[in-house]
Amino acid sequence: MTDANLRPDLGDLAAFAAVARHRGYRGAAAIRGVSPSTLSEAVRRLESRLGVRLLNRTTRSVTPTEAGARLLERLAPALAEVSAALGNIGAPGGGPSGTLRLNVNWVAVRTFLPPIIDAFLKAHPGVAVEVVAQDGFIDVFAAGFDAGVRYDDRLEQDMIAVPIGPRRQRYVAAAAPAYLKAHGRPRHPKELLRHACIRHRFSSGIMPPWEFERGGKVLRVTPSGPLVASAAEFEISAACAGLGVIYTFEDFLAPALRARKLVPILEEWWQSFSGPFLYYASRRLMPPPLRAFVDFLKARPLAARASGEAR
Repeated sequence: MTDANLRPDLGDLAAFAAVARHRGYRGAAAIRGVSPSTLSEAVRRLESRLGVRLLNRTTRSVTPTEAGARLLERLAPALAEVSAALGNIGAPGGGPSGTLRLNVNWVAVRTFLPPIIDAFLKAHPGVAVEVVAQDGFIDVFAAGFDAGVRYDDRLEQDMIAVPIGPRRQRYVAAAAPAYLKAHGRPRHPKELLRHACIRHRFSSGIMPPWEFERGGKVLRVTPSGPLVASAAEFEISAACAGLGVIYTFEDFLAPALRARKLVPILEEWWQSFSGPFLYYASRRLMPPPLRAFVDFLKARPLAARASGEAR
């Protein structure tokens, strides 16, 4: 057998990367448009040629072995380069084509991202967008995404960051009129320790303290209350029902505040922070859909101001 016959097939490598990223054959098969058995055979063929097990398979999960994880780490950038090169060849003068895969946080999905994606898709009809929402840190490149959306305190190192969405945001504290009538209006963040508060727990399990700021001084409190949840809509509904004080993104609470279902409190202590970024790995060849999206974001502020769409 020649060396050429021992070399892994590019399709088998791509199949392994898809299964490893999606932690299963069904999800990877749905994305790639093939059957799970086709991917399974490709992975078995690759393992046979390399002489090493790449995936641990159980009835409940599929996870990379140590060797598989090392291969995936090196393989993902190479496959991305190949995809970018083929994409650039496949759309000569006809506009970008292909799929833009984004991993974004839930704030983006619930607030500013939908109109941006809507405008982008109208401007680039040859592009499809796949959005996966989750909080926490993630290596978007290794996971098979083209880019992610996070805040600056959660950006991965060695990534290029482009502003997206509002450049300043803030947390707002509020409670229902009935709650304030029954329990009084807090005048200082520390008074929240004597109030019922609705807490948010992230999917990672973290339930961070509430941070307030005034005159450059940051004050952290860890309140308690009758409800801990991981869904903003449920937390807001509970606050409107008078269950306790809520402290979350202003955009989340804006409808309830306008309808006077909630009343703002501790306004002078609300904390503001810089807006989110689109981030992606620096590489020589960018997939055409990602290049088009980055160019679109960079041009959008001027276009938005000209059309009166800017916030």
